[in-house]
Amino acid sequence: MSWERQIHLKNPAELKVMREAGRINATVLAAVKDRLQPGVATADLNAAAEEVLKSYGCTSPFKGYGHPPFPASVTISINDELVHGIPHPKRKLREGDIVSVDCGTILDGFVADSAFTAGVGEVSPEARKLLEVTEGALCEGISKMRKGNRTGDISAAIQKYAESRGFHVTKEYTGHGVGRQMHEGPQVPNYGRAGSGILLRPGMTIALEPMVLVGTPETRVLPDKWTVVSADGSLTAHFEHSVAVTEGEPLILTVL
Repeated sequence: MSWERQIHLKNPAELKVMREAGRINATVLAAVKDRLQPGVATADLNAAAEEVLKSYGCTSPFKGYGHPPFPASVTISINDELVHGIPHPKRKLREGDIVSVDCGTILDGFVADSAFTAGVGEVSPEARKLLEVTEGALCEGISKMRKGNRTGDISAAIQKYAESRGFHVTKEYTGHGVGRQMHEGPQVPNYGRAGSGILLRPGMTIALEPMVLVGTPETRVLPDKWTVVSADGSLTAHFEHSVAVTEGEPLILTVL
């Protein structure tokens, strides 16, 4: 696929719809975050997300996506699970877990996509640092979402922020354009060289999503063909926002 050919610039009216989709997506994630308690089943977190989506007349692009079809509206990934964890009624949260929740929202034909990682109760100092660094890497990436920069500027900023603090970034999963489709161009890896890549232009909308690991950048996929885990079983974290390039400051679409 040519990622450059898959880029679709959004006009102000389309960005307005995406901003509303993003607000709803943030509302869904806030509702899930409020329920992160020991003993809660991950399937119940998915049910809470679907209840909020339904209240807005929205659906998630995740459900039914891919092969095999993803069975839920959110992904819930715990501890060494980096992304794409499948909610299950028997999978229950425990004190000290760190939980990544990724959600998408479709509104009037446009997609919003964002994620967070948070602790369940008290977490280890290592886990707290991992969460802080991963969210910080996202902020660094967002700061480069400016007209005239290139995708490599975003990637390099994310990589430098995470690696300079002793962590690793995945080289197998990337950020991506988002809009009428969940995955559009450009592709934005979490590693790269400043000054390289595709030129950023107003109207580009990209889901930036640093995925950071404690022990290794290597991953593997579980037999469910969805859940991605760290190859060494070490902790992982994932933060994501959908962001628009404008004539001025980056516009974060997936906030309340």
